[in-house]
Amino acid sequence: MSKRRIILILLALLVIGIGIIKARTPSRPAPVIVTKTETSALEFLSQELFTAAPVDVRQALQLSGSLRAFDLASVKARIAGDVREVLVREGEAVSAGQVIVKLDATEYAARVAQARGNLNSAQAQLDIALKARDNNAALVDKGFISKNAFDNSASQFAAAKANVDASQAALDIVQKSLNDTIIRAPIAGLVSVRSVQPGEKVSADNKLIDIVNLQKMEMEASVPASDVARVAIGQSVRLNIEGMSETFEGKVVRINPSTQAGSRSFSVYVQVANPGNQLRAGMFAEAQLTLNSKRGILALPQSAVRKDGSGTYVFTIENGKIARRPVTVGIDGLTGNEYRTEILSGLELGAQVIRTDMGNLTPGTLAHITQTVPK
Repeated sequence: MSKRRIILILLALLVIGIGIIKARTPSRPAPVIVTKTETSALEFLSQELFTAAPVDVRQALQLSGSLRAFDLASVKARIAGDVREVLVREGEAVSAGQVIVKLDATEYAARVAQARGNLNSAQAQLDIALKARDNNAALVDKGFISKNAFDNSASQFAAAKANVDASQAALDIVQKSLNDTIIRAPIAGLVSVRSVQPGEKVSADNKLIDIVNLQKMEMEASVPASDVARVAIGQSVRLNIEGMSETFEGKVVRINPSTQAGSRSFSVYVQVANPGNQLRAGMFAEAQLTLNSKRGILALPQSAVRKDGSGTYVFTIENGKIARRPVTVGIDGLTGNEYRTEILSGLELGAQVIRTDMGNLTPGTLAHITQTVPK
């Protein structure tokens, strides 16, 4: 065997040996490089936060009901007759005393003339009886007639006077009937219903015209018996009218002393000023009756106040981090149209409070506000 062949065999054996050694040696894992990252901050929009500030809070009782005119009149015929003129229509404004309907007055004018003639005749008879009585009084003093004759003339005078009084009363009655053919508006307001037309025949007490005065409106609302003791005349009421953005102010003017039939509720009457006639009869209203009020107190939206087994608390943002603050609460009430909870202790004015419930928040977590918090 040549020297070169021997060298090649030795090299081959060396390579095979090295492969066997590597196969039997366990491999080591590659080193892991650990990088430290900071915890990301929670982001809050300005509308998700609330800046604690003094506000006015009022406790309110929720009411609802329909509006109606405080002053209304249903004008009816006082006598029977034919309708000659109807001078107003629905929606038209009328003033107190304005003529709105005229009935045919022919028959009543004739009755007045007849009654006046009867009165004149009775007055003439009275004048004769008066002269006879006075003459007989002079004669009886001189002894020319008997006392009995004078008494007869005095009786005739009394009867004539009574006849005049009766005739005057009869004239007054028919004169009133004649006056009733002219029908006037009893109140100022707007015509809501016109029930007759010219040419119709109406009887006494027949409804002719309905008039409503919208300057003052009234809402009748039901209050449960459990709450009526807290309601008093003069309490203020804030009304939200269906279909209107404006809020109206009213006050309690009457409280029914008896419960409504079939329920254990009491009727409360709320009066509302309506100088611009914006409100109309029949509109539906949601109202808050103010039972109690506090001015200039610290109060938070109810969604910001949380409770658990340990008590009542709020989440705030302090120095860029979330903090949990135990608080003591007072009354619940309304600020504007938002329900608030009074904070008696545990929070200072100007604190940035998380308004919305964002689940379990961890105190100390970084917080970032993306917009300016509204004051």
